[in-house]
Amino acid sequence: MEPYETGKAIGRSPSIKTSVTGNVVVVLDTYRDGRQLALIHPYSRCVRAADVHELIITDDASAKPGVTVDRVAGVGFMTFDMSGVVMVGDKLTCPRLGSFGVVVGFDLAHDPNHMNIVLYDTTRASGRALGLELGDELCFEAQPTWD
Repeated sequence: MEPYETGKAIGRSPSIKTSVTGNVVVVLDTYRDGRQLALIHPYSRCVRAADVHELIITDDASAKPGVTVDRVAGVGFMTFDMSGVVMVGDKLTCPRLGSFGVVVGFDLAHDPNHMNIVLYDTTRASGRALGLELGDELCFEAQPTWD
């Protein structure tokens, strides 16, 4: 049984990890209400070097693993430079634009083609509205859970 779904594991596990970087390969300009993204229960997902995954932003403050998210904006797709782990709580940054979201969960609606990495920000903005450009560097900054 999946430990997060059964309640044997709760929240983000205590950990330290590397940041995970990549580059934008598609900039999206989409907005959806009633999207029904089913965020999976686990708080982390592994990514492999050269994987391509979608970035989505919600302004739903209750978004977290195990819930359904309706209000979303499409940010874009990115490819990863190296293998690593993306975790709920990681902050997504772009050197050119700054921070624009914190990971709140993962949706597998398009798996095995790609995974949706769902971010929270108070402003639901598409990649185009954020000023994202093809080739922009993105980084999921590690947020250690101990000093």
